[in-house]
Amino acid sequence: MGLSHLIQRSITKKLFSSKPSNILLSSWFLTDTTAKSFYHSGGSNGAKINSFDDTDSLKISKSSYHVSSGGFMRGVVFWEPNKPVTIEEFQMPRPKAGEVLIKTKACGVCHSDLHVIKGEIPFASPCAIGHEITGEVVEHGELTDRKTIERFPVGSRVVGAFIMPCGNCFYCSKGHDDLCEDFFAYNRSKGTLYDGETRLFLRNSGKPVFMYSMGGLAEYCVVPAHGLTILPNSLPYTESAILGCAVFTAYGAMAHAAQVRPGDSVAVIGVGGVGSSCLQIARAFGASDIIAVDVQDEKLQKAKTFGATATINSKIEDPIERIKEITGGRGVDIAVEALGKPLTFSQCTQSVRDGGKAVMIGLAQAGAIGEIDINRLVRRKVGIYQWVSYRKTSSIKPTHLCQCIYAITSTNLVHVSMLLIWNSLLRWTNLTGKIYCN
Repeated sequence: MGLSHLIQRSITKKLFSSKPSNILLSSWFLTDTTAKSFYHSGGSNGAKINSFDDTDSLKISKSSYHVSSGGFMRGVVFWEPNKPVTIEEFQMPRPKAGEVLIKTKACGVCHSDLHVIKGEIPFASPCAIGHEITGEVVEHGELTDRKTIERFPVGSRVVGAFIMPCGNCFYCSKGHDDLCEDFFAYNRSKGTLYDGETRLFLRNSGKPVFMYSMGGLAEYCVVPAHGLTILPNSLPYTESAILGCAVFTAYGAMAHAAQVRPGDSVAVIGVGGVGSSCLQIARAFGASDIIAVDVQDEKLQKAKTFGATATINSKIEDPIERIKEITGGRGVDIAVEALGKPLTFSQCTQSVRDGGKAVMIGLAQAGAIGEIDINRLVRRKVGIYQWVSYRKTSSIKPTHLCQCIYAITSTNLVHVSMLLIWNSLLRWTNLTGKIYCN
């Protein structure tokens, strides 16, 4: 989910015909195709929940969650693959130690959410989806440490990260919080937070609902404090929602995995949310030939406004041959795969020159296998890299942000929302030295 595809429409007011709380209606975002599958269920009575009945193995005591007896919220629930998601009423969630309750201001729809909805990535169900959030701190969990409370006082504007590091495991302690053991062992494997329990319960039945990341497509969500950072006042809630996922996945891929340098030639295969961000950042870093590859002419046309110097519709042309033609027969210095398909994986590795870099970003359907020419990989020094997020503790160099802002202002190639973000991040980095965001 990126700036060019952040939001094509809001959920209509009809969907929110009743108003149990004061979430901003305009802050709920869906793509056109996803929005059509939403409907107002009128609470838990409006959905079929017999797939999660009293005989199921997950039995959790509500009393352990100090759930408020008053107040409730609504959120989006995924029940089973290829079925419409529904709007359900939940008991108001409450954070535990080291966690923060966020009033959601905006949430994007990421393609990984769609992978779950379509059953391409297995995940516990029913679950609350959505992981690209901005919001306001409204409560800290009991026994939360003083430093966390001081860093995120009530009323703070925050942005969430789709990988919510625990901050304590083997990988987090080594600065690899994008590999956090607890996140993958509990949240991605079981749909819970790091005590092995969810924070979400349906209002009427009390049935537990799992959490995909924080379950951000809801009026409130509980987030481990290590998965949050302060959102500067100069950044709007709406456009900033995808910072913790699409934008810095792209930034990390281009700055750290690909290490784009001025004059490099870059091909981006798949110009959806993350791919569009890659185009913008490659241009900002001074790449020369920037080639966008996709199967939709509309996306390719937009890619030109984001920095692409050439576009290829791979339904019409062989992208490998066309990329080599553009680059004098060699291939690009850097090819980025931002879709997650075996075919595009292969195209990515075959599009780079000898000694070039193939960077994989896109998540694939579970069990998907990508093929590669081993001899070329070894003999011609083709590097294979991957990047799933921008690490929470990695530093962004102010010089890089200066390059981005210069490219934006001098060429007018980048969406105005990105301009706001880069300018604010430059000031932010000068103050803090780091950006604490995945």
